[in-house]
Amino acid sequence: MPAVHHKLLLEEALQDSPQTRSLLSVFEEDAGMLTTYTNQLLQSLQRVFGAQSEMGLATEQLSQQLLEYEKKNFALGKGDEEVITTLQSFAKTVGELNSLHSELANQMADSMVFPLIQFREKDLTEISTLKEIFGIATDEHEAAMVKYSRLPKKKENEKLKSDMVKEVAYTRRKQHQASLQYYCALNALQYRKRVAMLEPMLGYTQAQISFFKKGIELVSKKMDCFLASVSTMTQNIQAQLDSEAETMRMAQRELLSVEDTVYMPDKDTEPVNRTLIQKAGYLNIRNKTGLVTTAWDRLYFFTQGGNLMCQPRGAVAGGMVLDLDNSSVMAVECEDRRYCFQITSPSGKTSMILQAESKREYEEWICTVNNISRQIYLTDNPEAVAIRLNQTAIQAVTPITSFEKRPEGSPNPDRAKPGGVLAGGSQTGAAPEPEDLIAPGTPIQFDIMLPASEFLDQNRAGGRRTNPFGETDDECSTESDDSLLQQVFAVRFLGSMAVRCGNNQEVIYEAMRQVLAARAIHNIFRTTESHLMVTSSSLRLIDPQTQVTRISFQLREVCQFAAHQENGRLMGFVVEGRDWSDGDEEGEPSFSAFVFESNTEGEKICYTISLAKDITEAKKDPEALAQLMKNMPLTNDGKFLLLEPEEGDTTNGAGQEDLESEA
Repeated sequence: MPAVHHKLLLEEALQDSPQTRSLLSVFEEDAGMLTTYTNQLLQSLQRVFGAQSEMGLATEQLSQQLLEYEKKNFALGKGDEEVITTLQSFAKTVGELNSLHSELANQMADSMVFPLIQFREKDLTEISTLKEIFGIATDEHEAAMVKYSRLPKKKENEKLKSDMVKEVAYTRRKQHQASLQYYCALNALQYRKRVAMLEPMLGYTQAQISFFKKGIELVSKKMDCFLASVSTMTQNIQAQLDSEAETMRMAQRELLSVEDTVYMPDKDTEPVNRTLIQKAGYLNIRNKTGLVTTAWDRLYFFTQGGNLMCQPRGAVAGGMVLDLDNSSVMAVECEDRRYCFQITSPSGKTSMILQAESKREYEEWICTVNNISRQIYLTDNPEAVAIRLNQTAIQAVTPITSFEKRPEGSPNPDRAKPGGVLAGGSQTGAAPEPEDLIAPGTPIQFDIMLPASEFLDQNRAGGRRTNPFGETDDECSTESDDSLLQQVFAVRFLGSMAVRCGNNQEVIYEAMRQVLAARAIHNIFRTTESHLMVTSSSLRLIDPQTQVTRISFQLREVCQFAAHQENGRLMGFVVEGRDWSDGDEEGEPSFSAFVFESNTEGEKICYTISLAKDITEAKKDPEALAQLMKNMPLTNDGKFLLLEPEEGDTTNGAGQEDLESEA
């Protein structure tokens, strides 16, 4: 007999993955077909047994009927003595045959019909009962997980959380035990069904042979070898069943001897792996059920290449949900649920909010999606690349909350010296690597805060402040009152960091990606709204509440500016400064990238900066300036009329602090 090729793995019972459920459905379908076939086979065997029983009754009646001939006393019964003697002999023969038929009927009942009835009532009924118990345990576990997922994040009742954790652990253990028993029964059924199919026919054949042996020894000699082989085969299958049953019992005891923390959610003891490029597991996904109503569904998600896949329970295969290439992921707060994060497509038109079961799963999913979005999986050795890029991930995204927190010896307050600055001409050929644009481990500043002394100095000086990059007051003076261009935009500062070059727009895009990734990893959602004033001589970031200039750049220092290619509300620019830490009188060129999210299109801000640079160049030539002013509409006071003022730009900025970024 061939060996069993498929069986349910008891080790996968606890995970209860869709793959295991799919294989389980095959076993359940097989059990259902076996039940139907067993009932049909039992009907046929009972019909044979009924016919044999009827044969015994018929021969008994025939034997009695033959003896009744002598008692009729026919008037014309002359010469009936021989007939009566012959009939009596026939009656004796038929009586002997009747005893053989009765014995054959009894043997059929014991060795043919009864084993199949026992298989149906014991094994198949056990499978049906265990299936119901497993379904009830699964429903109870799902209900407990729904209650647990609804636990509030803030000010949660510790006793309620403890009770819910115990309930989840209890239902998960109950489901685990039910699934183990159910899987063992289904595995054993693959052996028992073959025994159950062979044993009735073996009993039937042996009964027939025993019946014919009394009259025809030749039949018995012809069947002995075959019956012996069938009997040996049945014994071997029974031995395999006993061995497999013992193995499953030992595995079941070992799997049930684990700690209770295995069944408890959010009790992970292993550290977070931030270098994953593949991930799979159950997540809750938020779905809209109406205009303002939502529902959460618990589904099985996994990554495949650069795609996020979803496989509902019972489905044979999963389907693609979202293309993760160049996508963005960040932690979000949603409906007072814990461990929620949002994945957004590169175009920003498609997004989904998911909820993890534990903090470790939550962080690993965010890191995995972030790694896949960087297309690490397309490299020759993605695991090594992921490890190399994440070795300094914590250092690279360490939050710096003010300009005062900077490495010693660095005159530029928003950057740490990366160890090497890439200066000079633009790169040609292949696209630059991220390491060529931004040094690994570069700190990121998420906010711009003024020291108290500097804030007082600005108030005394009428809103002026000392430039944080070390330039003199003459170099950093504010624009004159007769500035030809003055445009204000409402923006939110997302972050700034030191970069290696200032002549490539790719450095701005890479800075945007690292700033958004750092905010997602550190769960930094709040941003501070400011007013970005673009004039023909400088860029100023102004506090809308106090009208104090937080930071100011001369327009000639801005060497690159660009808006995000997909998310039009993101823009950034690169500022060139000087690093005197090496003792050079002229100082080495240093570059810093600043990333903002605006209420308007980032292209409008970039266009305004470009126009400001054109005006600066035109100031050198009066004729060029006159031509530029002729081509552009002007306001009543002689300034360039560029854009309509944004609503709320000139109003008090109170209430605008701590906004949540949508980047």
